[in-house]
Formats: sequence, C-alpha cells, structure tokens
Amino acid sequence: MNSPDSRSFFAALTGDGRPLILFTALALGLSGGAAIFLSVTGHFLPHDVEFLGMEPIALCHLNQCRIVHFMIHDRMSFGGVLMALAVLYAWLALFPLREGKSWAWWTLVLTNVAGFGSFLAYLGYGYLDTWHAWATALLLPVTAMGLWQTRRLCTEPLNFSPGWRPASWRSAQAWGWLLWLGWALGMMAAGTTILIVGMTQVFVPSDLDFIGYTRPQLIEINPRLIPLIAHDRAGFGGGVFTTGLLLLCIIWKAGPSRHRWQALVCAGTVGFGCAIGVHYPIGYLDLTHLLPAWAGAVVFLLGAALSWRGSKGVTAA
Repeated sequence: MNSPDSRSFFAALTGDGRPLILFTALALGLSGGAAIFLSVTGHFLPHDVEFLGMEPIALCHLNQCRIVHFMIHDRMSFGGVLMALAVLYAWLALFPLREGKSWAWWTLVLTNVAGFGSFLAYLGYGYLDTWHAWATALLLPVTAMGLWQTRRLCTEPLNFSPGWRPASWRSAQAWGWLLWLGWALGMMAAGTTILIVGMTQVFVPSDLDFIGYTRPQLIEINPRLIPLIAHDRAGFGGGVFTTGLLLLCIIWKAGPSRHRWQALVCAGTVGFGCAIGVHYPIGYLDLTHLLPAWAGAVVFLLGAALSWRGSKGVTAA
C-alpha cells in the first residue's frame, strides 16, 4: 500500500520551482498580448488617462493623430518584447533547467535582475506608473520563489565556455551561430541606447519630425505628455536589453537543438514583427529610424536559416 503524500498543497503546486518560472513567462506573455491589443485598438490604460487628464481621442485631433500613433508604436514594440521574453523563459524552464544546467538558472537570475531593475528607470523621467509598480510588486516574489526553488536543480557545474563549438568555422552552422551572437549583442546595445534616451532626451530627431511638434510645443499641449512617453521608451529599452542578454546566454551556452531553434525563431519573429510591423500602418517610415531594426531582423533571419540544418532532428540541448 502506498503511503499518503506528505507534501503540503503549496509544495505540490509549485513542484521543483519550474511552475513558478512558467507562471512568470505566462504573466509576461499576457502582459505583452494586452499591450499589443491596446495598441491595435488605440486605447490607453485608465491610469494613463488619469495621469494625462486627456483621452486618446483628444490627442488624435492634433496633427493627424501622430502623437497617439507614436505612443502606440512604442507600446506595440514593448508588447512584442514581452512576448519574446515569455517564449524564452518558458523554454529555459522546460528544457535546460529541467536538465540541471546551472547556466540556465544563472541566466534567469541575471535577466530578472535586469528586467525588474529597469523599472527603476522611472527615476530618470519622473512618472511612477502605479499599475506597472503593482504588477512588478506582485510578480517579483513569485519569480524570486521560483528562482529559490529551482536552484536545487543545478547539478551541472557552471563554466563560461561556450556550450557548443562548430566542427568547422566555414560551415553554415558556424556562421548561423555567429550571426545569432551578433543579434544578441545588437539587442543589448539597442536596448541600452533606448533606455538612456528614454531617461534623458526622450526623442531622437526623426521622432519629432514624425510627431510634427517640438518639445516645447508638446509641453504646451500637456506638461505630462513627455514623462508618459519617456516611461514607454525607457520600459521598452529595458525590455530590449533584457531580451538581448537572455539571447546571448542561450546562444552562447545551449547547443543546437530543434526546440532551441524553434524558441529563438518564435521569439525573434514576434519581437521584430511587432517592432518593425507597427511602423507601416502609422506611416513612421524614416529610413534612419527603421534601418537598425531591419538590419537586426536580417541578421536574425540569416542566422535562423543557416542554423536550421544543424538543428533538424537534434532533440537534446
């Protein structure tokens, strides 16, 4: 006769901690989906409307709705970043973390520190998003508990050498790996730049050209408008940097596999799809603004194509 299960309900629910990491991924995915939905429908969140004291429709009466369209372009891009993070966190929990890979646990630690820490960027622009603050406060202990519990899964010693090396540097697989490393580093550089711009000058020249107003004119329209836009920009920048760091760790440490290739392609597709795709419906088509994103997308796609053959049929990370 089997003895009764002596675990607590909470222990049974959280298991080895990976369900909590998956919950974090789900929360990020739902948040990203909500950001994309609100962007598509042209709505602001209630606390944004309360902070501004204006509905989006009022801003849409100004210069062909370009202020709202500019805000939508940041929020849609941020939604794509959150979806990409959700995919990669789920992959880490389902595969390398389950296999006891210490690098996967440390990747979760580093990227969560970067992601949650980027919330403090509000100190640079002065707008404390209360909904964002509550979401961070509620999700942080869940993620921390997941990290605390999953640390016991790490049975493989940590080292910083790459988890895979190509047999030949002339092979397509080697070039795909190098291109994907470039994609990750480019994301980190772009995220850092966007984060700093969001905390300081907020706009680059092409942004103001698209909006059709100068900074003083935007302040005259509503003095709270620039802090709200800065919040969107800095949050997006923090998300891009975190995603780049996550990609770098995965590409550097995880060997080729079908599931890794699928996760990276899903993350890159949703990220670049939102970040680039949103520009065309709103008409923000400045070449210097779009060129870095398109360059990153081309590097990502070439890396995916060159890595595909070496990932087919490989099931172990």
